[in-house]
Amino acid sequence: MPSFLSFDGSEISYELAGRGEPLVVLPGGPGADVGYLGDLGGLGSGRTLVLVHPRATGRSAVPEDRSTVSFVQQARDVEELRRHLGAERIDLLAHSAGCLTAQEYLAAHSARVRGAVLTAPVGRVGREPDEAELAALRAGRSGEPWYPDAAEAARRLAGGAAHGAELADLQRRILPFFWHAWTDQRHIEYRTEHASRVPWYREAFYAGSADATSLPHRLARLAATDRPVLVLAGASDGMIGTAPARAVAACLPHARLEVLRRSGHRPWVEEPERFVALVEGFLAGL
Repeated sequence: MPSFLSFDGSEISYELAGRGEPLVVLPGGPGADVGYLGDLGGLGSGRTLVLVHPRATGRSAVPEDRSTVSFVQQARDVEELRRHLGAERIDLLAHSAGCLTAQEYLAAHSARVRGAVLTAPVGRVGREPDEAELAALRAGRSGEPWYPDAAEAARRLAGGAAHGAELADLQRRILPFFWHAWTDQRHIEYRTEHASRVPWYREAFYAGSADATSLPHRLARLAATDRPVLVLAGASDGMIGTAPARAVAACLPHARLEVLRRSGHRPWVEEPERFVALVEGFLAGL
């Protein structure tokens, strides 16, 4: 598996899949194994997907300095990858929490980006769900047979007292909320090995949102970017909702928002043809 040494000497691995012009891909989680993305609904048929294993995930090294796992610092890994690939500019696609890394890279290295696709972003500078929207999305599924169990799990998670195996079980039970349609196939696709096995990963990753730089300044940096961005959201996304995607699209001056009506948090799975058409059309216009 190809790899490179990043700014602090950590080895960062990546995979190459598909054919065509390269597209750098950042997974979410945070800390999820990039394997959950598959071929992004067939996107690899026209692009070479450069599937990044973020630091402390997959086959990439776990750094000694946990602070380098923050999304702010991981944007530096993206720049090191660009240099490693010998590319003057890159096309970038990110999912969920990975969109924070992608946005930081946009803000810090706008001239090195041709265009970016942000899929189901969690927010602009951290997690920014609209709790009222999430509650409404979840309540709208109350007629589903799985709803009582998922709602109870969500209530217990909100209490914040679960840890270890109990936490993993509750997270598994709320999965139906993340999809437009919860089917046996969706259940089969859930693989525990894709989740981060590093207990401190999430806290370290989101520490970037508490960076010393002030919130207004960080938003101003995003608003100053001049690259085209496609923001995608799933209308039924009961994990993060559509509000974060709308906020991201409103913040970036050259962004376009598309809401996929029959998708949840993974639109390339539930509406692959629509997803691929939107992404390919956007990239072709760069």
